[in-house]
Amino acid sequence: MREDDFVHDDADVPELGVGEVLVRTDWIGIDATVRTWLSKAEGYIPPVEIGEVVRSSGIGHVVASRSDKVAEGDLVSTLTGWQEYAVVGDDPMLTTVLPGDMDPLAALGVFGANGLTAYVGLTDVGRVREGETVVVSAAAGATGSIAVQIAKILGCRVVGIAGTDEKCRWLVDGLGLDGAINHRTDDVPARLRELCPQRVDVFFDNTGGPILDAVLGRLADHARVVLCGAISSYNDHHKPPGPPNYLNLIARRARMEGFISWDSWGRYAEIMEVLGRWVAEGRLQHRSHVFEGLAAAPQALNAMFTGENIGKIVIKVP
Repeated sequence: MREDDFVHDDADVPELGVGEVLVRTDWIGIDATVRTWLSKAEGYIPPVEIGEVVRSSGIGHVVASRSDKVAEGDLVSTLTGWQEYAVVGDDPMLTTVLPGDMDPLAALGVFGANGLTAYVGLTDVGRVREGETVVVSAAAGATGSIAVQIAKILGCRVVGIAGTDEKCRWLVDGLGLDGAINHRTDDVPARLRELCPQRVDVFFDNTGGPILDAVLGRLADHARVVLCGAISSYNDHHKPPGPPNYLNLIARRARMEGFISWDSWGRYAEIMEVLGRWVAEGRLQHRSHVFEGLAAAPQALNAMFTGENIGKIVIKVP
């Protein structure tokens, strides 16, 4: 997207209604789903309309409150959007009060939607089992980098797919993966045969497109394909063609399933307790790519598609 697709504007802060709080935004998280919310295509929540604030998750402090659930001074995680101040409701599904000393970068990543998505996608949808081979695309991104680590913790052989040699080195040397594939320079099907000699039991897909098709061609019997995202097509003007290798789902008696982590929000506390224990034990790490200032938001969003980032893209709001 171009810089001139966005307008930086000033507006008065509206009066709070009952059950609303005013949040001063400290950090904004950028995920691929932000791009889908800017599309007219049918999604799981309504798209952002022209003239509206771009929807994004964020972390901030409550500076005014008309809620009996969220108090002035609380640190909260909510949908702040691309704005310095946000009026949000106090529904726990929307606004979560965080410990005052929590690392905001951890809250946006491993203890936010990315951690929840990675955990649910692997354990509930992918049903990973110890000893299986797991492949994750966009493996150096916010969700993928957590997913590969969870798969390793659960005793799997894990291969990550990323877009630069630097990312591949980090996946192997930094996160301990069993192998990594650079989809821009490697022959992906050939590398999958090399790194996954027993084929692929679980594929956690964040990209769609040719990478999805390549892994479909390497599935094991009774494999599970977890459809988390399709970032390769979010900027396309037309729907991409279906993957030619989808018939392998029949031959391999495999399953392909999409999911939205919000459906599991009721399990947030339970899952965060597990992830928190792994973080405390040093088994699960997180990484952020920081942009400075609200004006950098369009650049931060585009970095998601150029492959500039490693880990979670965030904006520090001064």
